[in-house]
Amino acid sequence: MKADRLLSILLLLQTRGRVPAAELAERLEVSPRTIYRDVDALSAAGVPVYAERGRNGGIALLPGFRTDVTGLTSDEARALFVLAAQGAHAALGLDGALGSALRKVMAALPAPHRPAAELTSRRILVDPDRWMSGPRRTADLDTLHDAVFADRRLRIRYRHSGDTRLHTYTVDPYGLVAKAGVWYLVADRRGRPRLFRADRIAAAIVTDMPVRRQAGVELEEVWQELRNQVEHPPEGVYVRARIRRSRLDLAVRILGSPPLVSPSTVPNTEEDGVNCPGEPEDDPWIPIELTYPVIGGVRQLLQFGATLEVLSPPEARDELARGAAAISALYPEREH
Repeated sequence: MKADRLLSILLLLQTRGRVPAAELAERLEVSPRTIYRDVDALSAAGVPVYAERGRNGGIALLPGFRTDVTGLTSDEARALFVLAAQGAHAALGLDGALGSALRKVMAALPAPHRPAAELTSRRILVDPDRWMSGPRRTADLDTLHDAVFADRRLRIRYRHSGDTRLHTYTVDPYGLVAKAGVWYLVADRRGRPRLFRADRIAAAIVTDMPVRRQAGVELEEVWQELRNQVEHPPEGVYVRARIRRSRLDLAVRILGSPPLVSPSTVPNTEEDGVNCPGEPEDDPWIPIELTYPVIGGVRQLLQFGATLEVLSPPEARDELARGAAAISALYPEREH
């Protein structure tokens, strides 16, 4: 562990220049006294490192000193080649740059690590798209990318879900986020953070105006806030239902999480003495709970047919009955 820590200190100093001992201690989870001992060890090994005390002091390397050691462990090297399979680089036009960077990393790796890293790129494939997601419109990520890195305001023409009209907004970007194969622009609009699907942006222009986003707020913080709003929307219509055990896996894939399933009804393993999901001789109903922002949202459950029954509220049952009746009217039964 000490050798790994010494190497980490060396690489941090090469990258950052002068670094306060307290910051090194915090990053490496040791005490400042341990950092100073490590500096002494590096100096004794011939590394031209020195410490300056005082308010503006810190630990630094003599100017011009570099080391060719990568510091990568076998697992770290493999992680880089798994990263190459994420798919985000192609959307940003960085596939060529990534391939070039990985070739340089491969050349710099210690010989024992190279076979594992190369094998990882052939044995691990990450497909970011969800099943049955359907074709998506192409997003103009180049313009969004330019605005994000230039810290300039964007003027966009945006189409909201379920709306055929285009709306014009001026936004202040924080950055881009790729989630499950879908790119999102995270930006302030009128001082409030908003989420814009990149493939719904019909046009985008980078303005000459600098961004006016909230000072001191980073992309990750805003993304977590917006993600929480999507995953935990304000309470709407609370629905109790039951579903056949054999359809539960499908419901989870389609409905996501929710549905909330009563833990007492789901066996943990086959050793529980309960039949596995889908066995015809024992296919009980499982209670689930869902929440929809509006009552009309429950029509989503019609796709499960008679394998899912809404128990309450009555308004949700009535809404499903109206939906089923409308479908039935489209397909009248033929006379025989």
